[in-house]
Amino acid sequence: MADLLVKLYDLEDSVDYTELKKQNVVIKRAFAGDKAAILDFVKNNFPEEPGWPDECEYALLNNPVSCFVAVKEKRPAGFACYDASARGFFGPLGVGKEFRKIGIGRYLLKRALLSMREIGYAYAVIGWAAEDALEFYRKAVNAIALEDSPPEKSVDKNMIAL
Repeated sequence: MADLLVKLYDLEDSVDYTELKKQNVVIKRAFAGDKAAILDFVKNNFPEEPGWPDECEYALLNNPVSCFVAVKEKRPAGFACYDASARGFFGPLGVGKEFRKIGIGRYLLKRALLSMREIGYAYAVIGWAAEDALEFYRKAVNAIALEDSPPEKSVDKNMIAL
């Protein structure tokens, strides 16, 4: 696992949601009133990531909210957060198993990163990306791995029990 860096100024200025709309999926900034439904989605779909609900909750409480959700048929299909564990950091990102392979993760990623750019960030750090996600981030947003960036040298070193 390693931290990744994304040059936000290199991103396209907008995201074309045409393909997702064909699938009846909408990407929108999360609404704090949906906190329970979003956190239930995260807990139920990603039990192997016990820290994600806390990070997602923090992003939901930011002002403005720093969490985006993919919605299909009035229920969460995926989520992406930024400025959760630390300022300037993207993640976590997750898409429910039944909704994968239609591009939701890529759309959530780009929408959240554009939001980071809109508020003034030039770069985003994708913290502690899993090995099997590296290629996804590289292809989607030209993310580059930061050498020698294990959790104990990153912001995660501030955790009580790393």
